[in-house]
Amino acid sequence: MKKDSKLIVRLLLVGLLSMATSATMVMAANDSKPVGALEPMAAGPYEPTWSSLEQYDEAPEWFKDAKFGIWAHWGPQCEPGFGDWYARFMYYEGSGQNKDHVGKYGSPDNFGFKDVINAWKAEKWEPDSLIKLYKEAGAQYFFALANHHDNLDLYESSYQPWNSVAVGPRKDIVGGWAKAAKAYGLPFGVSVHASHAWTWLEPSQDWDGNLTKADGVGTWWEGLDPQDLYAQRHLRSKKSHNSGTIHSQWNWGNGASLPDSAYIVKFYNRTVELINKYNPDLLYFDDTALPFCQINDVGLRIAAHMYNKSIAENKGKNQAVIFGKVLTEAQKNAIVWDVERGVPDRPQAKYWQTCTCIGDWHYNINVYNRNRYKSAQTVVRMLIDIVSKNGNLLLSVPVRGDGSIDEKEVAVVKGIAAWMKVNSESIYKTRPWKAFGEGPNAESANPLSAQGFNEGIKYTPADVRYVCKGKTVYASLMGWPETTTVTLKQLGTAASTKPGKVKAVTLLGYGSLKFKQGKDGLVVHFPTTPISTGTMASVLKVKF
Repeated sequence: MKKDSKLIVRLLLVGLLSMATSATMVMAANDSKPVGALEPMAAGPYEPTWSSLEQYDEAPEWFKDAKFGIWAHWGPQCEPGFGDWYARFMYYEGSGQNKDHVGKYGSPDNFGFKDVINAWKAEKWEPDSLIKLYKEAGAQYFFALANHHDNLDLYESSYQPWNSVAVGPRKDIVGGWAKAAKAYGLPFGVSVHASHAWTWLEPSQDWDGNLTKADGVGTWWEGLDPQDLYAQRHLRSKKSHNSGTIHSQWNWGNGASLPDSAYIVKFYNRTVELINKYNPDLLYFDDTALPFCQINDVGLRIAAHMYNKSIAENKGKNQAVIFGKVLTEAQKNAIVWDVERGVPDRPQAKYWQTCTCIGDWHYNINVYNRNRYKSAQTVVRMLIDIVSKNGNLLLSVPVRGDGSIDEKEVAVVKGIAAWMKVNSESIYKTRPWKAFGEGPNAESANPLSAQGFNEGIKYTPADVRYVCKGKTVYASLMGWPETTTVTLKQLGTAASTKPGKVKAVTLLGYGSLKFKQGKDGLVVHFPTTPISTGTMASVLKVKF
């Protein structure tokens, strides 16, 4: 239960501070040249403007070839085991996270998120064995969470005292992942989400979010300033007591409290140091376009730095990939579009990526208990659909607080591995064909919602997706056909695709199949018994 007297005092203090600083904050936030010492930006052809970043034009070939990556979206919010956005919702009385928190730890007044961090030890974390498992599943790159909206840096940071080396597990999480990824030859990516901590952590103001260094005398966190974590001694955003309002304020509008220059500069320096220290090949921002780009140029500076750094280190060729969400067509020339938990219903001209998770973004024991993980079949079919539309799939496998994954997740990963072992040639190094597909779902609209969020398509064997590799076309059926003959309309001699004369048809994992090409389609005769991976998806290799 909240202590009303404490709350009143806190609100008064915050209000007085905000009245004194709010005008300065707005001016600083809207100043394109932030005040404060900045980490140097690498020299090169890219400058911190959208027009300059549009030189990028297209993702590098290695990324286009890769198609499939795996993500460890892992940090202290996994410790309670109650799912995503725990560090925000634990402060909303009556929420599921709040009830769980009070039951496990007590009131957020006495045990706030800073204390959840202290409880997180990552004692069973073995990055090498996990990366080995993911590579066996066919992952061609790996992502680690560098920080979330909870504002804890998961690496040794010179700019953020609240980091995983100084508190919690006292381990360099990003460094451990980076070393393991390198050992297995996987390009390494980091995801950065901390730009929004300013507003995302605002509900903590009702509890421990306004504490300062002076309050820590005699506590486990003595010597640390909670404001370096919470950054909450500011005026709250409009309607922030409504847990959903933040979504409409994601672009720093609609009543969002604007961060001061010190906060923005700190974010910039943290991120540039991250890039310089761990040399990631990929950088993911959980932001509309780039961090703070609606009010400041630091996101543009970070992007220019990473591109210029990549050019200097790769014999004049930019091999870096940067992701942002909800991009304009022009911005898709500058960075790669990321779609969260969704897939466009049509192929895209510019290369893009879906990010999704087999469960909750942060580990959730309820997903485990209720058997709600995405199956290997679901993942494989999503991958096939995404690749046919000129995209990649980045798949998160939730990690428990202790650093391990559960046996049901292992089974999903191994299921993906089994299918990829047979069919990976239809995925890697392929490109979209003249037609991306046919069947019920290819012919129906499925518009995206905001960042994406249109998952859940139920595929059938009548849904076919096409890709090509040179003169070879791969036709993937989303399952095993109910009859022994299948007609592929897009491969008929009278089809608008003008495919040419088919010379041979092979079922991957089986062998050659009988076929007949006519005006209305390519008729293929299937075995009467499904092959082991065929119920997930059956892949026909068609040579012309």
